[in-house]
Amino acid sequence: MVYDDTSKKWVPIKPGQQGFSRINIYHNTASNTFRVVGVKLQDQQVVINYSIVKGLKYNQATPTFHQWRDARQVYGLNFASKEEATTFSNAMLFALNIMNSQEGGPSSQRQVQNGPSPDEMDIQRRQVMEQHQQQRQESLERRTSATGPILPPGHPSSAASAPVSCSG
Repeated sequence: MVYDDTSKKWVPIKPGQQGFSRINIYHNTASNTFRVVGVKLQDQQVVINYSIVKGLKYNQATPTFHQWRDARQVYGLNFASKEEATTFSNAMLFALNIMNSQEGGPSSQRQVQNGPSPDEMDIQRRQVMEQHQQQRQESLERRTSATGPILPPGHPSSAASAPVSCSG
């Protein structure tokens, strides 16, 4: 979302972009730059593709709503959980630390060595994504098990059981 100064409201970057999205922060190790990229889960539409710039102001307004400001615009993200917000915040703060410590020359590469390497960041990112997928699967399984067992056709109790379909 972006903040519209005239209406004093948060609005989608483009109309029709509301909905759950997967948000990632990507690190281009060749140029040592970072991007926030969001893809809508429903139709894989890119809803945000933002280059993190030096001097960006980042604010965790609430545990599940975070915002940032550059010279032109204020951006905001609502997260489904505090855990997702914390994961994003950690990645954003890491990126900002790298960006704000750069002086524009090769010496900035030496400063990166104090934090995780790009390979370690990729591993961490994959682990977080796998953890989120596992949590979603466990949540789906809990919802499915709450409806009762799925019985095979012809089982004496199957007439009293409603069919359950899962998508995922």
